[in-house]
Amino acid sequence: MAEYANIIVDIFNEKLDKTFQYRIPEAMKEKLTLGMQVYVPFGKRNIKGYVVELTDEPEFEVAKIKEIIGIVTDSVPIESQLIALAGWMKKNYGATMNHALKTVIPIKKKSNAVEHKSVRLKLTEIEAKSELAEFERKHQKARVRLLSALIENPQMDQSMITQKLNVSGTVIRALETMGIVEVVSERSYRNPVSHLDSKGYHLTLNEEQQSVVDVIERNLDQKIAKTYLIKGVTGSGKTEVYMELIAHMLAQGKQAIVLIPEIALTFQTVMRFYNRFGDRVSIMNSRLSPGERFDQFERAKNGDVDIMIGPRSALFTPFSKLGLIIIDEEHESSYKSETLPRYHARETAIERARMCGASVVLGSATPSVESYYKAKTGEYELLELKHRVAEKPLPKVEVVDLREELKAGNRSILSVQLQELMEDRLKKGQQMMLFINRRGVAGFVSCRACGHVIKCPHCDVSLSQHGSGAATRLVCHYCGYTTIQPGLCPVCGSKYISGFKAGTQKIEQVVKARFPQARVLRMDMDTTRTKDGYEQILSAFSNHEADILIGTQMIVKGHDFPGVTLVGVLAADLSLYISDYRASERTFQLLTQAAGRAGRGDIPGNVIIQTYDPDHYSITTAKEQNYEAFYGQEIEYRKMMRYPPVWNMLYILCASKNEAAASEAAVALMGKIDQIVRENSEKIFSIGPSDAPVAKISDVYRKVIYVKTREYQTLVILKDDLEAFIKDNRLYQNVAVGFDFNPVNGF
Repeated sequence: MAEYANIIVDIFNEKLDKTFQYRIPEAMKEKLTLGMQVYVPFGKRNIKGYVVELTDEPEFEVAKIKEIIGIVTDSVPIESQLIALAGWMKKNYGATMNHALKTVIPIKKKSNAVEHKSVRLKLTEIEAKSELAEFERKHQKARVRLLSALIENPQMDQSMITQKLNVSGTVIRALETMGIVEVVSERSYRNPVSHLDSKGYHLTLNEEQQSVVDVIERNLDQKIAKTYLIKGVTGSGKTEVYMELIAHMLAQGKQAIVLIPEIALTFQTVMRFYNRFGDRVSIMNSRLSPGERFDQFERAKNGDVDIMIGPRSALFTPFSKLGLIIIDEEHESSYKSETLPRYHARETAIERARMCGASVVLGSATPSVESYYKAKTGEYELLELKHRVAEKPLPKVEVVDLREELKAGNRSILSVQLQELMEDRLKKGQQMMLFINRRGVAGFVSCRACGHVIKCPHCDVSLSQHGSGAATRLVCHYCGYTTIQPGLCPVCGSKYISGFKAGTQKIEQVVKARFPQARVLRMDMDTTRTKDGYEQILSAFSNHEADILIGTQMIVKGHDFPGVTLVGVLAADLSLYISDYRASERTFQLLTQAAGRAGRGDIPGNVIIQTYDPDHYSITTAKEQNYEAFYGQEIEYRKMMRYPPVWNMLYILCASKNEAAASEAAVALMGKIDQIVRENSEKIFSIGPSDAPVAKISDVYRKVIYVKTREYQTLVILKDDLEAFIKDNRLYQNVAVGFDFNPVNGF
């Protein structure tokens, strides 16, 4: 049992970078748990605080450490739950408790609070008229105007009084002092969806949707909390299923969180939910101002909303009656945090649901390999939607071999077939989406003549370009293998070998030059920087103000545009040959999701996938929309290479402004890992240290180590041992060490 507790006070108003340590009384040692609210001495007073860490290590002189007074019996459970969740995140993802707290409780203080003030008459009408007569006698015109108005309307907005009646605050305060009026202040919470108009909701679920709903609702009614994976083809109506489940929870007095992968999806998703549930819906995302975010936090805490929609940060909405967490497009990598703690929203949602007895619903047309693996092994319950709503056919998908286009003399990014279909759609007044599945800045190197991609001989991943001109080299981001870039293709001898890179701006120029009559919109990071950038572009396209929408992967995630009958994937290879063991999975998901945007209305859709490798299994299975076939090949590859989900991986990053210090720290860590491996019978495989994919950022040098083993908890214990080693070692005074479990965003 721990001897000491680290405690944070007044979590919603104080900085979260300071904890205070207290001794745990003997009688309390078996009762005290993480997140519990306690009374502690603080200066000359006793205040409430939250236990954020239990430890045996005193932080300063033992004799000066004060003792906890007692446990708060009437504490707010939701606050304790969120702090306990932060503790779980610290343990399972590696970070400080303060990092975890700042993630779970991001709103620390009132920001730009909106106060609504009104002035109310305290006197009876007879008393007021008597005072009015006195003011008139003394020719106090402002007081006369104010009191006359209040006799007619006993309570008025202060802003109206000052602006319309031209009465100053001084006059109001004078009458307040005389006991004639009182100023009433009320907190006004901003509502980011207040501008929406509800169009009403009318929908009957089809038989397949209803069967999925029935299974989950049956368990919900029996208080059986589970994690479900809904695998539904694009256009199968997963959102309608979500709404039906939420309606069921609301009828039971419960609340729901809906996670979506991109802010870009917020507009359409919120509109659908708002049409059904009205003002009980709110949103939480990074585009809101600090004041708006705080208001949503408070509205949720006060029970003013029942449904919160947003990206992964919405997971920490302080709902006290949480019954359901839905993660839409659960395969998306954006659910994994890129900052400390590097938590995954899916795993964290399951843990939060466990704490409060809630259920989790994961949904995707292309589930992550991890989730499908867990569904196959029985950890999740698998439910399927195999048909589109109203039996609409899946789009016709065709693959164009760009090698043949080059042979035929076409050097444009648009294949001849795609150009012909675009011309046809423009004549018919139908809409199109062009998608470039570019991810990151490092391109792979390929031959445009034969399609050969330069790969690492040791890791079965593509090599990435580093440098330029004569200094160009090819690097493996897994093992550190390096080679020079060849001037000719090693397979066919062609000179057309180079880094494959393309951008949305270039595509926009090409499209406008080829189709000058077309109205074109571009959606990428450059065009969506403003607060309402996403909404404006999507709204314009939805209203048929454009014929062609060009964009990155943000345009293919969950959007529903009935007018779109053609989708062009311009370069499937851009995601296929990134330096990441998940490259095939990402490619299959992106292609399937992109294809799913076509033909969602009454007119059947067409999809063109352009590639230099038409026979790759991720492309052939995406063409057929055959997830099972893809999964079968992909999971065998993961088993063979000891990758997640069959194995688990820990990524360790050492960073320092001194290259030698970073190298020495990484080598010492590797030595400690080797020692732990020797002392344990666990099968642990380690790789490194080597340069990170980007070896230097802002003059900070970066070294990486990879550790693989079957059991996740083995990596957690290893992380704990390494943290203790780092804490007591002077090598790490100027070296930052970060941990990432099963990284999903490349290396």
